[in-house]
Amino acid sequence: MKLRAPMPELTGATEWLNGEVVKEQLIGEKPTLIHFWSVSCHLCKEAMPNVNKFRDDYKDKLNVIAVHMPRSEDDLDIEAIKKVAAEHEISQPIFVDSEHKLTDAFENQYVPAYYVFDKDGNLRHFQAGGGGMKMLEKRVNRVLDEMNKEE
Repeated sequence: MKLRAPMPELTGATEWLNGEVVKEQLIGEKPTLIHFWSVSCHLCKEAMPNVNKFRDDYKDKLNVIAVHMPRSEDDLDIEAIKKVAAEHEISQPIFVDSEHKLTDAFENQYVPAYYVFDKDGNLRHFQAGGGGMKMLEKRVNRVLDEMNKEE
């Protein structure tokens, strides 16, 4: 997915956990962070406390959506997904992408992966891997600053 590309429609979920969201709800008011993770991904679990802190610190300024991207047959167990989500306090909506429909729409190959969209729904930052929350925070703040200048 290229920078400035529009956010794909959030369709094709085999299930939503913690509430369902449609793209229209994410456009117009505030930027959105969409992060891909998987129950079998050790780095994802290590990064989750940072993602959660980020989500909580920015709760009034940023939409946060999780996408569960299975990497093997074992990752398709919805009960395991619910269990790991609860253990790691993933309270934001979770798009369960067991058929890789959203993964394909994003052309995403990585977990964890982070996509930051501006309030107009255009991709402004992509990052993959366990580290780099400082860079993610910088990018989100840049998008927020731009938004504040427009107002």
